[in-house]
Amino acid sequence: MTDENSLVLRQDDAGVTTLTLNRPQARNALSRAMLKALHRAFDDIATDQAVRVVILAGAGPGFCAGHDLKEVRANQEDQTYAEALFAECAELMLAIVRLPKPVIARVHGIATAAGCQLVATCDLAITADDARFATPGVNIGLFCSTPMVALSRNVTPKQAMQMLLTGDPIDAATALRFGLVNEIVPAAGLEARTAALASQLAGKSPLTLAIGKAAFYHQLELPLAEAYDYSRQAMVRNLQTLDAQEGIAAFIDKRPPRWCGH
Repeated sequence: MTDENSLVLRQDDAGVTTLTLNRPQARNALSRAMLKALHRAFDDIATDQAVRVVILAGAGPGFCAGHDLKEVRANQEDQTYAEALFAECAELMLAIVRLPKPVIARVHGIATAAGCQLVATCDLAITADDARFATPGVNIGLFCSTPMVALSRNVTPKQAMQMLLTGDPIDAATALRFGLVNEIVPAAGLEARTAALASQLAGKSPLTLAIGKAAFYHQLELPLAEAYDYSRQAMVRNLQTLDAQEGIAAFIDKRPPRWCGH
C-alpha cells in the first residue's frame, strides 16, 4: 500500500519549492489519494512565507497521465465516488489558481487528460521538446469535460475542440503554437531552464506577484469595462504598498530593490 506522504515530494531551495508527483510506475496518474496529497501540499505552501515560486513536476517517464483509470474502473458504478473524484480535482485546480504565488509546470513525457488540465491550470509551463499533450477521454467514451475548462482558457475554441473531439496527442511545438505552454527546451535542459525561470520570479516582490496573479485571473471573467475598473482599483491599492514605493525609488536611484513583502 502506498504511503500518502510519498505521493507528492517537496523540495525547498532559495524561495522555490518543487512539488513532484511521485507515482512513476503509473505515469503519475491522479488517484484520489494523489489529488488529496497535492491539494494539501498547495495548502501548506499558501501560508508559507518562505516560498516565492512553485514548480510542479512529475517523477519517472512522464508528467501526468490524468486520472487513475484502474481506480475509476473499480468504482465505476459508485456515483458518490465519481462526484467526490471530480470535485476534488476541481478544488485542486482552483487551489492552484488561487495560490498567491506563481506555479510553473515542468513538463516531460506525457501530459494527458487531467495531466493536461494541470499544465493548463499552472501559471506558466516549460516543456521538454519530446513531450506530448492530449485530452483523449473521447477515445474511451468519457469526454474530458473538466480538463476542457482549463484547456479552453488557454487556447482558442477551435484548437480546444480539436484536442477534445479527436483525442489526438499534440507535440510540444503544437502546444507552444496553441498557447498551452510558454517555452520548449531540450529534454536535457528542462530542469535547469525551469529552475532559472523560477529563480527569476523569486527575485520579484512576493506581494506584487500575489496582487498581480489574483487580478489577472479575476479580470478574465469580467466584461471589458468592469475589467478595467477592477484593474484600476488593483493598481491603486498596489501603488500604496511599501514594495511599490521601494521599487519605484530603486528604479529612480538605479539600485536593486529591497523587497519587504508589504
